[in-house]
Amino acid sequence: MRETSKDFNSLSRAAELLHHRGQGLSKGDPIALPITTSSMFHLPGDPADTPGYGRVDNPTWEALEDALAILEDAPCVALPSGMAAISAALFATLGAGKRLLVPSDGYYVTRVLSSEFLAVFGVEVTERPTARFAEGGFDGFDVVFIETPSNPGLDLCDIQAICSAVRSAGGISIVDNTTLTPFGQRPLDLGADVVVASDTKAPGGHSDLLMGHVATRDAALLARVKDWRKMSGAIPSPHAAWALYRGLETLELRFSRMCDTTEVIAPVLAAHPAVQTARFPGLPTDPSHNLAATQMTRFGFLIGIDLGSEERAERFINHSRYLRPATSFGGVHSSAERRARWGDDVPAGYVRLSIGCEPAEVLLKDLTDSLDQLER
Repeated sequence: MRETSKDFNSLSRAAELLHHRGQGLSKGDPIALPITTSSMFHLPGDPADTPGYGRVDNPTWEALEDALAILEDAPCVALPSGMAAISAALFATLGAGKRLLVPSDGYYVTRVLSSEFLAVFGVEVTERPTARFAEGGFDGFDVVFIETPSNPGLDLCDIQAICSAVRSAGGISIVDNTTLTPFGQRPLDLGADVVVASDTKAPGGHSDLLMGHVATRDAALLARVKDWRKMSGAIPSPHAAWALYRGLETLELRFSRMCDTTEVIAPVLAAHPAVQTARFPGLPTDPSHNLAATQMTRFGFLIGIDLGSEERAERFINHSRYLRPATSFGGVHSSAERRARWGDDVPAGYVRLSIGCEPAEVLLKDLTDSLDQLER
């Protein structure tokens, strides 16, 4: 695995993102991105190639999409949430009679969307666990949806091998890269046709917006996603787009801090007597470690620990001063959630930790103090 500090391409993308807009400014223009909230634009004569209506065009979205494209090294479409991005990618590539493969242990809302909505429209949906995702091959599948690391169990599958096999079988691969961002994993470079992500998480970073995006180097797929956004009305608010743009400017810095801290904390938690099992791709003992080291540039900021029971898990979370008990992840504040409460197929005492930007030493002491009290 390449450390972020040694990955010059990632650092170059971070620097380019900070200065891309500034390179085109005229004298007197604001350096900070303006928020354009207009639903109408001055449109005399021929409307071709001119912003015309707020459901279709918005300068704040476009600046955000330019920034996201720098990170993904691919054109991007901004959407109002991660699920809006997933929906756009799936509805743009599927139809009646098509076959879809999704992870059985990935984000549960993706499965619900597939089984309760796409299936009703005539899409045949199949599920497989992430760790055995390639078993059975991909012949006959029109779209294969991949999530690695899986949320919340943190299992991995081989992106490059799977995307190559899907392409050979005539299908389209879509990878949900929410847990790692382009600074931790680059699915398009590994052969994915489409990347989706919830920018509500680490890209926004401050738990104050809902946004998502779709990235692809396939011009026809990109056009379909844009058409879906335009026709469905699944558009982001200009203010949320502006807030995400601002968040992206510090993503590389925050993500690096979060990953560094997680690599300090994970082995200590894994060795604690109160922890029955721990999952973190950066642990040499993790079953996915070798694969993670080859396809990820960082190991991420999520840790899974099993504390043995619902009561112990809730006591650990509530006793920790520097953990916010909340769903979602990727914010500057460390957070934790007992995921079985949402019906995920994990043990009752399984806790997903999202490591934030607190000083590592202070956060580690708080977490170990909370674990210690479980043993008294």
